[in-house]
Amino acid sequence: MSRPKKNRKNHPTPANVREQILADFATLRVPVTADQLDEILKQAQDAGWSHLDFLHRLLADQAGLRRQRRIERLIKDARFREALPLSTFDWSFNPQIPRVKIEALAQGDFIRRKQNVVFVGQSGLGKSRLIQSIGLAACMLEQRVRYITSGELLEDLTAALADQTIHDRVRFYAKFSLLIVDEFAFDRTERAACPEAASLWYKIIDARSQRCSTALVTNIDFESWADYLGDAPLAMAMLDRVVDGATIVKLKGKSYRVHRSADETTGV
Repeated sequence: MSRPKKNRKNHPTPANVREQILADFATLRVPVTADQLDEILKQAQDAGWSHLDFLHRLLADQAGLRRQRRIERLIKDARFREALPLSTFDWSFNPQIPRVKIEALAQGDFIRRKQNVVFVGQSGLGKSRLIQSIGLAACMLEQRVRYITSGELLEDLTAALADQTIHDRVRFYAKFSLLIVDEFAFDRTERAACPEAASLWYKIIDARSQRCSTALVTNIDFESWADYLGDAPLAMAMLDRVVDGATIVKLKGKSYRVHRSADETTGV
């Protein structure tokens, strides 16, 4: 009586496994090429990596590339005027600028705590440059940031009010982890051209209050807000929401802009 034959399982060859892995990556939309996979496999073999080490290296490289592309997208969407890292700022020219406080803001903890920031000081002290550097640092931490001037914001909101899309625009500005509004009260013409400015400003601040962070850059003190906005009750309500738990940075000292202008005039 003959013995029954045992069933033999067909084990895939390394070449077939390699092709299947590449096909699985394509299905998952993980951009690993055949050359990249072969290079990592060779490194793993030469270095004696464990299976976990191999998998970590393969995924870490792809995650890093994806993260870099996301950061580049966030920086582009933020619409900075100048996206310069804080490390390139000239601290020595104006030692009155609170470097430690500003560098702490660049760590992004205030965004995670949903707190606001207000920069107050005369023109030329580097407020716009510094707040945009903080915004750039936030993008590097993969936070959604939008930079806009006060005039641009009022113009956009006024247009939305006219075509009855104001609620959509308020929701749009409420979605950013950090909204940077530069040049608040720099130009009274923008306020005169927009009778609803106080109400529009309040809508934005109220929509973001305690939900996400707003950074405001201004050259007027808080007691002047009511005069600028032309509506004392709304100005007080807006101010309360802006400064509640906020970091206030008051900048003083020499003007970088005047210094640069003098250098250009003298040919330095």
